[in-house]
Amino acid sequence: MNHPVAKYLMCSYAYYVEANPLVSDAEFDQLAKDMLKDWDTIEHQHKRLISKHDLEAGTYLGKYPTIVKSAVASYRTSQF
Repeated sequence: MNHPVAKYLMCSYAYYVEANPLVSDAEFDQLAKDMLKDWDTIEHQHKRLISKHDLEAGTYLGKYPTIVKSAVASYRTSQF
């Protein structure tokens, strides 16, 4: 989870879809604030899926790329 967009999508998926967070609420909120601050310089193929409103609200209820589900599963496996 090195890129903020990937991390945001993974953490959102884990929280909203799986109901099993990867990070604390505080860490997720800080990630959103950091992304808002750096929004104009962030480049990622899935950035278009996230809006500034999502970041301001600290939520994401959009569609997830297929890779997000497998990335979350892989991340969970690597943590044990």
